[in-house]
Amino acid sequence: MPHLPFLTLLLFVMSFPSAFVSTAITTARHSSTISEEMRRTHGKTYEGEVTSYVIIACIIAASGGALFGYDNGITGGVISMPGFLEQFFPELLDPSSSQGGNQDPYCKYDSSVLEWLTSSLFIAGVFAALPAGYATRHWGRKKTMLLAGVLFDVGVLLTAGAMNITMLLCGRVLLGIAVAFASVSVTLYNSEMAPAHLRGRLNQIFQVILTLGVVLAQIINIWTGRFHPWGWRVSLGLAGVPAIVLTLGGIFLPDTPNSLIERGFEEEGRKVLQRIRGVQDVDDEFADIKAACVQANAVTNPWREILKRKSRPQLFVALTATFFQQWTGINTVIFYAPQLFISLGTGRRAALLATIVTGVVNHFATYVSLWAADSFGRRILFLEGGVQMLLALVGIGATLVLAGAQPMAAWIALFFMCFYICAYAWSWGPLPWLYAAEVQFLETRSAGQSIATLINLLFSFVIGQTYLSMLCVFKWGIFMFFAGMVLIMTVVVAAFYPETKGLPIEETPHVFADHWYAIWPLGITCV
Repeated sequence: MPHLPFLTLLLFVMSFPSAFVSTAITTARHSSTISEEMRRTHGKTYEGEVTSYVIIACIIAASGGALFGYDNGITGGVISMPGFLEQFFPELLDPSSSQGGNQDPYCKYDSSVLEWLTSSLFIAGVFAALPAGYATRHWGRKKTMLLAGVLFDVGVLLTAGAMNITMLLCGRVLLGIAVAFASVSVTLYNSEMAPAHLRGRLNQIFQVILTLGVVLAQIINIWTGRFHPWGWRVSLGLAGVPAIVLTLGGIFLPDTPNSLIERGFEEEGRKVLQRIRGVQDVDDEFADIKAACVQANAVTNPWREILKRKSRPQLFVALTATFFQQWTGINTVIFYAPQLFISLGTGRRAALLATIVTGVVNHFATYVSLWAADSFGRRILFLEGGVQMLLALVGIGATLVLAGAQPMAAWIALFFMCFYICAYAWSWGPLPWLYAAEVQFLETRSAGQSIATLINLLFSFVIGQTYLSMLCVFKWGIFMFFAGMVLIMTVVVAAFYPETKGLPIEETPHVFADHWYAIWPLGITCV
């Protein structure tokens, strides 16, 4: 594809650290990360090598992660900017009002309208998630990514140019639809394009770019905050940059071999497979994909199929992975961090600087998972991350209750936040999307990923709609609440999540056949 270098250059200009991803993965081509003995243990191996073509394609597709990451990073800072509050929420700045005059630091930003604004993106994504699954199966992963990019650009125009709350909400609804379509299509795209032994690395580029979007958004908020009263419009408008990259990717990138073959384009699928594997002899992998497609095309209703006994274990782990991802408490740390630090008396600029620190830690800790997921496996990272996050959340809660609402407490909490974010970034941040995509049968893969996305966005909405109120009621106890959720999810992983590293994607769903709950009393079986 002659257009790939141009797209890569555009993405590099947008975010130069993503080049480190390519460097790290290219180095992996000459390493022995996955031994031949390990590959034989896990099952089939196919001819081919890690090509620069597949790396570039996955990086460009993963720019979809920046849509969600940038929005998460930018929104928390924007809703604390005086210019934005003057335009849409003047009562929060009015000392004489019940909200503006609230001296309880935990209740300073408790506004139901503000909660609806931040969470409107998520509820729109909930309603878009299932149609996104239909689109990826019938239109292909590529066209769905293109649609996501276009919708996000339109949403950006509405939010950046908003003159009233209705226009702002309409823009965020479009952003939510775009995020849902990108979340479903990009993770499927990278999982199917990647060779088995590097699927963890290439899939998680989505999370690397997502966290990069958070960092860039936080830095941009520091810069635009100086331009009162219109700086918030610049912050929101720059969200269109990653959307343009994804749109161009949807135009020029090839679709995945699995999607092409499933939709009847067998010769085109074979050519793409040869290109991304770097060899002409792809007969074994092509035959396995084709066999999976024959089985997939025999299924006329994947939504009914995914509820059948053989697909229930895969559905269970996909749903719980993305469900628990939101109940880790990450949104309390990333999304509302500026409000939390301001509430503790650090000042708005210091609060934004502190959130940049958490964003940088989040981004660079994600690189650990790029290597560790394919070396140590998904399961061990889930478990280690859960234990570390549990300790960190208890530390934050204890700091706030012992030190009180004062600036010193904010800086001690910042240490525990960074400890927490490191664990999240190399475990529960990237792995749920990888795990949910790779465990599904081809015939239910689009449906399964769209349901997993629906669950993730649904509970993002629930948390976005209730967090400020919960913070006002529970105060420091909110962190203890999420610590309890982390404990529960760590137990669930230990009991129900089998290891999937190194397996070809069409072989991965069968790992559940050997799991203890394949024949448990509820009747779940993989045979």
